[in-house]
Amino acid sequence: MNTAILIPARLDSTRFPNKMLAELNGVPLIQRVYEKCKQSGLPTYVVTPDEGIKELIGKDTILVGDAENGTARCALAADYVNYEYFINVQGDMPDITSDIILKVNELLNEYDVVTPYTKMSNEQRSDPNSVKIIHNGRTAKWFGRGITGYGDHHLGVYGYKNYLLNSYSSLKVYPEEQIERLEQLRWIQNDVKIGVIEVEFNGIEINTREDLDKWQKQV
Repeated sequence: MNTAILIPARLDSTRFPNKMLAELNGVPLIQRVYEKCKQSGLPTYVVTPDEGIKELIGKDTILVGDAENGTARCALAADYVNYEYFINVQGDMPDITSDIILKVNELLNEYDVVTPYTKMSNEQRSDPNSVKIIHNGRTAKWFGRGITGYGDHHLGVYGYKNYLLNSYSSLKVYPEEQIERLEQLRWIQNDVKIGVIEVEFNGIEINTREDLDKWQKQV
């Protein structure tokens, strides 16, 4: 398959400014994610509006203008490189694995948009920072932060077919997307099927400084 990985990254995160440059065991977060993605064997690019990130990553950076979210940033980057499929790995996933990436890539044979999930503890289900996915084992039905007591753990990885990614910015934005701050709701609310796949994931997503501290303690 003609696939590339895109890692959207920016420095002006509201909850954790300059998060992408925060060091995990001496390695900046965005560099760690980039290196883990490269292990999949797929071409990998970091997509950013920030020169500081470009200086760190080098030639595999696609410098784009401002965008409303990571998916929109990937859509801008798709104009600069010629691939049929893209996998968006969020820059806060230092524990991403090649297995997860390649499983998402394989499912793009069946769906235009794909995302993985993993099992979730009861503690995570009560955490508003964790994103829950409701699904039927084949396709996603809803995503939410405030859902409690049920759902699985949605991971910040998406596969897209190029033609559909290019349509993202033209789709209608509903209030729930803005309330939940979850860009993937736009697909569901515009009747796009999202294929899902269960994966093993025992890592930590770095959303806050507390997450960074947890990650440092586990190594």
